[in-house]
This record gives sequence, C-alpha cells and structure tokens, in this order.
Amino acid sequence: MVKTKAIKTTEEEPKMETEEEPKMETEKEETELKESTKLENAEESIEQEETDSKLKPKITEIEDLPGVGPTTATKLREAGYDNLESISVASPAEIVEVAALGEATAAKVIEAAREAQDMGYETAADLMIRRRIIGRLTTGAAEVNELLNGGIETQSITEVYGKYGCGKSQLAMQLAVNVQLPYDKGGLEGGVLFIDTEGTFRPERIIQMAEHLGMNSEQVLKSIHVARAYNSDHQMLLAEKAAELIKEKNIRLVVVDSLTAHFRAEYVGRGTLANRQQKLNRHMHTLAKLSDLHNIIIFVTNQVMSRPDIMFGDPTAPIGGHIVGHTATYRIYLRKSKGEKRIAKLVDSPCLPDGEALFSVTENGIEE
Repeated sequence: MVKTKAIKTTEEEPKMETEEEPKMETEKEETELKESTKLENAEESIEQEETDSKLKPKITEIEDLPGVGPTTATKLREAGYDNLESISVASPAEIVEVAALGEATAAKVIEAAREAQDMGYETAADLMIRRRIIGRLTTGAAEVNELLNGGIETQSITEVYGKYGCGKSQLAMQLAVNVQLPYDKGGLEGGVLFIDTEGTFRPERIIQMAEHLGMNSEQVLKSIHVARAYNSDHQMLLAEKAAELIKEKNIRLVVVDSLTAHFRAEYVGRGTLANRQQKLNRHMHTLAKLSDLHNIIIFVTNQVMSRPDIMFGDPTAPIGGHIVGHTATYRIYLRKSKGEKRIAKLVDSPCLPDGEALFSVTENGIEE
C-alpha cells in the first residue's frame, strides 16, 4: 500500500508540471496577440483619418459648410455674411438670429469656417504685410494730416469729440467729399455711408465743399448714401446692414454723426447705465468688424459732458465712458480757437504721440 501511493505521487507530479507549462505559454501568446491587434487597429485608424482628410471636400464657399444648405446660405448672404471670413468672426448668437439655426449647428458652422480660414496666430512680419494695404484719407488740413501720420487710416475707428460748434459735423462732411478724390490727391476713390442721428447732414454744404475742390457736385452727392437714424435700435440696425452695401457701392468711409446722441437720450439715470453700455459696446464692435473686414474708415463724432468734480484743467469729457474709449482706435478732441480757427488734439493712438494741430472751418470746408 505504501509503495503504491509513493508511485502514484511520483507519477502525478511530472504530469501536473507538464499541464501548467502549456497554459502559461498560451496566456503569454494571448497577451502578445492583444497588443499586436491594438497596434494594428491604431495604425488602421491613423491611416483612415489620413484618407478621410484627403477625401474630405475643401470648404471654399458658404454652401460647403456643414449644416448650410441653399436656403440658409441665402439668409446668411442677405444678412451680410457673404464669405467665410465674415462667418468665422461671428458669434453663434448672431448666426442663430439671421439663419434660424440651432445654437449647436451655428457653433459647428463657425468652427468649420474658422478651420477653412486657418485662423490663429501669425507672425508680426505677416501682419506688417497686411498693413501695407491700409489707406489714408486727407482731412483737408496739412497740420491735421501730419498729426495723424498722413491722414485718417482705414481698418480703424476714428472718434472726434468736442462741444457744439467745434467742427465735428463739418469734418465728417468734408471727409465724405474727400474720400471720393483720387489716390494721388489724398482720397480713396470710394463712396460713403452716412448715418445721421441728429439731422445735421446738409447736401448744400456738400455742394460747397465739392465745388471748392473742383469736383462734380452732383456725382459727389450720388456717392453719399445717407440714413436718418431715429433711435438707438435703428442706428444699430443701420450699422449691421452696412455690410450689404459696402461691396455693392464701393464704400470706403462710414460716418456716424453722432455716435451717442440716441443712447444718451434714451437711457437716463444710473439705473439704465449698464443696459446703455452693453448696447453701445455691441454697436462699437459691429463698426470695428466692418472696418477690419472691408478695409474701410469708420469715423464717428461724439458728444461731451462737463465733469464738475474736475477742479483744475478742462472738465470736458466724451460720452460713452471706457466702452467707447477702449474700442476707438484714434481719439481726437476738437475745441474752438479764435474766429474760424479750431484745435485738434490727438488724445489716444496705438502708435502716434499726443499732439495738437490747427485748422479752419470756412465756407469752403476744412482748410489750413
């Protein structure tokens, strides 16, 4: 009995060892197989992505954007979003409003437009090349032109503010004439959109200025497109619709005279200040987008107020606070001098030093 058990034990032990070795080898093979399969799947996925990117249609038109059909494309174009660049800088809320899309779809449309435009960082050297297309418009006064390094530039918002009678509207109308001059005479050979909020635009004054420069006054009047804004909402709508006319009419100058008159009249008291500033901020950014996308001049006039807390110096301050101050590229303060003389003071600029210049407001317009 004892010998038999011993024999069984010795016979079973080798048998058990021979069973475990194949099992361990099988587990190792399974692990290696899984890793190999994962690697193959990853490689196939990468190859598929590369193939998809090559086969993916290139977005060149609005209709190529995901979720945009012919009807939606028409709505976008009618609202002024007639190219990929204008869509790429829009907000989802704007696209939802004009195209009746869902917010998620609008976000995808904007994202696709941005990818197609390859928006992102660029070198300062590239930016310098783009700035070479900037145009400069003569004001009619050499000293003021020199103060502004050659004149009022495109792709920017220029704000002038001052008390009544300092020449704000006169300068606005003079620019509306000058912009139609040829390039060699300081013009931009383009038309004008004039948003009149105070009813101060006078075609008779345009005729005087045009005839003094030897221009065809009838043709000059036809190139100035005037809209009377009756409240702040109307004013904002006119600015939003401006993009539709800019390309069609070769517009190079948009004037808003004055920027803050309606906002100041409609929003009275500190309780309405937040709402007023929010709307004004939106309006300013609409104008800034127009200037940048279409390489045009935005020229706005602004009212002022007197600050009783200022004990020394000039208590005159522009309306609109920091909202207007931060958005305007150039700020010019106009004030009266003796007789027909006016003083233009450059208050803020991203690249020019502060300074002052003299000019005159005569029956011929803005002169030395």
